[in-house]
Amino acid sequence: MREALAGVTGGVVVCDVGGLGPPGLAAVDLLARLELTARRAGGRIRLRDASPALVALLGLVGLRFQTEGQVEEREPPLGVEEAVETGDPAG
Repeated sequence: MREALAGVTGGVVVCDVGGLGPPGLAAVDLLARLELTARRAGGRIRLRDASPALVALLGLVGLRFQTEGQVEEREPPLGVEEAVETGDPAG
């Protein structure tokens, strides 16, 4: 990872995860270690061809990765408000 980041402008290495197969904890561990190594070297990784199941599993364990082709989360359109039930505790 350090060698890959040494030759990359912007400090981002793209990891093609399309061939990982069904997502599991081994994939989560691998990606977490790659991201940690990349951050220590001053960079980040971006996932290519990540399945929705892999993205969901990563989110479940608290890991957020940028993915290619992923639409960024945005504010809801104007005029759309979230409903709040009275009596709900503030959270």
